[in-house]
Amino acid sequence: MQRAIFFDKDGTLIENLPYNVDPSLIRFMPGAAAALVALYTAGYRLFIISNQSGVARGYFAEAALAGVQQWLASQFSAIGVVLDGFSYCPHHPAGRVAAYTTICNCRKPAPGMLLQAARDHQIDLGQSWMIGDILDDVEAGHRAACKTMLVNNGGETEWVFGPLRKPHIMVRDLAAAADVILATDAYRPIRRAPAALFQEVLM
Repeated sequence: MQRAIFFDKDGTLIENLPYNVDPSLIRFMPGAAAALVALYTAGYRLFIISNQSGVARGYFAEAALAGVQQWLASQFSAIGVVLDGFSYCPHHPAGRVAAYTTICNCRKPAPGMLLQAARDHQIDLGQSWMIGDILDDVEAGHRAACKTMLVNNGGETEWVFGPLRKPHIMVRDLAAAADVILATDAYRPIRRAPAALFQEVLM
């Protein structure tokens, strides 16, 4: 069983441009690249867990997400790390596209995407983290029995708390998130990115 970091996509890992599926407009959030390198080097497997209700709302076709996944995988590779999985939920109960207008077990705050990724990749959820910028991400992490972290960068605006919506830790950005994780968990390097990439990313 392996440890993993599950990242929310929009507003956490990449800049939040609502319903965007144009890879040319995708940009990493500040500190994201350095965090990915540090966590990958420490042996964590890296996953993206994303609600994509734009499919259900009719804003873009589900097939468009393949281009987003390819871009993200290429950007991970460019800094010497591996994107182990990209999971998305295309559903929304108030959608306009009938095939996707449903209540499901994958749309966060439900834990379905995390549970499936754990089954597919032999992930120890109790030794893994869910990181997001809203409390729905935190709740999904708790429901999957992960440790949870909220990146408090303005993404959460409603602040509806509950027993499952209190993050274990709150940070300002992904660079701080990586620092906290590596200080909290036992640091046992398993694989290393090339030193040149470290220097390029961290400068």
